[in-house]
Amino acid sequence: QVQLVESGGGLVQAGGSLRLSCAASGSTFSRYGMGWFRQAPGKEHVFVAAISAGGASTFYADSVKGRFTISRDNRKNTVTLQMNSLKPEDTAVYYCAADREFIPGTIDTQYDYWGQGTQVTVSS
Repeated sequence: QVQLVESGGGLVQAGGSLRLSCAASGSTFSRYGMGWFRQAPGKEHVFVAAISAGGASTFYADSVKGRFTISRDNRKNTVTLQMNSLKPEDTAVYYCAADREFIPGTIDTQYDYWGQGTQVTVSS
């Protein structure tokens, strides 16, 4: 079992930055690939970024490539999503998720544990 708690969401103007954090507890964090998804009202989860269990490999959706950076600290059991040059279309609830696979997937059903989400709102 892994428990995930996100933080760092908020309201920001277009062009601004936010840093999301996800704190993990329960099982061996370093064994899990980690991902971030987002969900706009009335829509499904959309893949944003993922990082392998060891942290050497990262993956991004085309829509955020070059603007967002995912990282992890296996000593502190945390994964972070640095979001720069934010756009109004980035507005959503952002979820941290854990995948039992070393290399995480890009589809929400591949993930085993989810946080409660944190709201990100980007104003134009």
